[in-house]
Amino acid sequence: MTSQDETRIRQITADMQAAMTAGDAEAIVGQYAPQIVKYDLAPPLRNVAPLDADKLRQWFATFDGPVDYEIRDLEVVAGQDVAYTHSLHRLSAVPLGSTERFDLWFRVTVCLRKIDGDWRVTHEHSSTPFYMDGSFGAALDLQP
Repeated sequence: MTSQDETRIRQITADMQAAMTAGDAEAIVGQYAPQIVKYDLAPPLRNVAPLDADKLRQWFATFDGPVDYEIRDLEVVAGQDVAYTHSLHRLSAVPLGSTERFDLWFRVTVCLRKIDGDWRVTHEHSSTPFYMDGSFGAALDLQP
């Protein structure tokens, strides 16, 4: 991995965080390759399609005010034309009709490919752990 590649991938991650906080759907979609595989927190289990800025704007509209988004513990591994990152993400917002802000920490792995000389996200996997105590409830109360 060259330092230029790592710097660029870290910049893409920082741009993604800033775009989430700004509610900038176009900037988010612009970081992805035209066709991606995305395992997101929301259904379906697997999404294979171009990202849709309109759907992302509709999702942002479900909150009363801006979304707070944090990325921590980012690790970057890059080869010549394939790279991946893993990190912890925090999403915090006030849903429409609520007065209470929620905070959700989750895990994200991002795979990138160098396409036409620049890095683009081609796969993203987000997950939350679950309690293995028989309740099988999502562990939404965890914090780093």
